[in-house]
Amino acid sequence: MAIAFSYVLDRLTTWHIKLCGGGGRGAVDHGQNAGHDHSDHKMTLDAEGMVMNWNDEQLPNVCQSLNKEYQFTVKAGVKYAEPFNDTVFGFDQHEFYVEPCSKVTVTFINEDEICHQWMMHVLPKCICQQGMFHREAAGGAIKVGTFIVPSGDKTYLAHCDIAQHVENGMKSQLVVGKGSGDLTSIPGVTGSIWPDQYAVPGGPSALLAALFFGFFCVCFGKEAWALMVLRGVPASLNRHRI
Repeated sequence: MAIAFSYVLDRLTTWHIKLCGGGGRGAVDHGQNAGHDHSDHKMTLDAEGMVMNWNDEQLPNVCQSLNKEYQFTVKAGVKYAEPFNDTVFGFDQHEFYVEPCSKVTVTFINEDEICHQWMMHVLPKCICQQGMFHREAAGGAIKVGTFIVPSGDKTYLAHCDIAQHVENGMKSQLVVGKGSGDLTSIPGVTGSIWPDQYAVPGGPSALLAALFFGFFCVCFGKEAWALMVLRGVPASLNRHRI
């Protein structure tokens, strides 16, 4: 068992060195995941937010040159959640397509009064510390950041990592090349795993009755209540004074 484990570990290490290049700037520091100290990250930070682990020049070793360059503008705000059930926060775009070995620049516009993020994980650690590209904008702020995608076909999650923001709809997917399949619960792309239920007590007939009753009262006002009382409507329904 120990020999098999050592063989697998060796193969994984060889694969990572092939992807990222061995030694020097591309070497993997396996101790960097021991805690959450971000002191070794590339970061710009000010009152309007931050950009962490940007990369506009370093290629994975298997990419001989840049394939293409892309520029996207992503807007964040509660109003972008309105078209989708089960959501509170949202992005104006939920799907992006790029070619492998391409440079991607994202302009992130936060239209809310609270902080939002647009970030990605599982990128090669040789080009992004801890495999993470992170952009955060304070309320009303704009942040711009650039990263380079790897050579393989893969679908990445781009989301807001603030508590309950991604759970409530703030997520999208970036498809590199052919991708690796759609991610789950991406608004407008894939359905929710646990959709909210909006059942009406009593079923459709009760809903129609309630709508008719509301329309009747709006049209006839107090006269409607007087008529209902005279016809013996239970006192529990007669809550309004005439």
